Amino acid sequence: MPFLPTAPVRIQPYFGYRNRDRLQITARALRSRVRKFEKRGRWRAAKTMISQFASHEVAEFPVELEIARAGGESRRHQGLTDKEGFVHFDIRLDPDWDYDAHPAWETVVFHWQVGDESQCLDAHVLAPGTDTGLGVISDIDDTIVETGITGDFRKVMRNWRRVLMQMPEERILVPGADVFYNALGGGEVLAKGTGHAGDRQPATHRPFFYVSSSPWNLFSYLVTYIRGRGLPLGPIALRDWGLNRATFGSASHGAHKRTAIEGILATYPEMKFALIGDDSQGDLTAFAAIALDNPGRVRAIFIRKVGEAMSAEEIDAKTRLQAAGVPLWLGNSYDTGHRFLSSIGLLADEEAKAIVDSVEASDPVKAK
Repeated sequence: MPFLPTAPVRIQPYFGYRNRDRLQITARALRSRVRKFEKRGRWRAAKTMISQFASHEVAEFPVELEIARAGGESRRHQGLTDKEGFVHFDIRLDPDWDYDAHPAWETVVFHWQVGDESQCLDAHVLAPGTDTGLGVISDIDDTIVETGITGDFRKVMRNWRRVLMQMPEERILVPGADVFYNALGGGEVLAKGTGHAGDRQPATHRPFFYVSSSPWNLFSYLVTYIRGRGLPLGPIALRDWGLNRATFGSASHGAHKRTAIEGILATYPEMKFALIGDDSQGDLTAFAAIALDNPGRVRAIFIRKVGEAMSAEEIDAKTRLQAAGVPLWLGNSYDTGHRFLSSIGLLADEEAKAIVDSVEASDPVKAK
């Protein structure tokens, strides 16, 4: 039973992204109140988290998106939410919008009506820069945080206390992830203030994108976690969950991630990408398939080891990646991953001088 079914309709925007000729962003219409993720007792924490999952979606609700290029006039585009409350905008930019020299967050504005009152809310779209040659696509679950909400139904139930009772500040950062991720692209710099359509703010040096099998209900929670840990902020591709095999089947995790990653690669055909994941949900096999199906597009693959022995599929994926010349790091510490960054030339020269520059010394796969 949804909470607050008569609460005013609000719009939950998600981060969007664009290239020179197309802008994509999604939002969701909900009847719920915005709750802060504050550590104020277990019952309040549980109430906050339950409200994220018990949201009341609003179908067939009209939403407008206002966009503007820097210094240009704004335009509004009409949208209508689907049965799950989502509204997806995929807008052709005509004429093309150029990039700034460096990656930037661009402000767009959602508009909607609540009775006779007009409502609006800022959202943000990531645009790479003319100097951008490499982007980063990262998993979230067990890569930067152990979420406990993906996997089969038994795993979800076993971790219910962690999901419902812990606020973002209480979750444990994977050791070394902040240093490793900031070496790749820099920390989060997106301000929370309001603005106007077309306003811009600096983004990380290398654009970051996150893909996860977690539900869209946890978007705000994950953004709060990423901000609080000083990790690079970027668009997050999550899933609409249901209590069915499509949600909890192990194969669905890899399929979702692969679809999301291939969409990003298709949006930026001129860019290469580093892929970061873990071995708990088949990231190695999924990433290998992407790299082999898109020759020259994947600069390196980083897999954090959290499980036991490699499966036959993972061993085969590793062999095929090595044959294709795609750098692969497999390790349980981002300290060695940081050294691997240096060895394959993904750090600036001044950073590389301070780090071991041998793949054999840093990559446990090659060291064997």
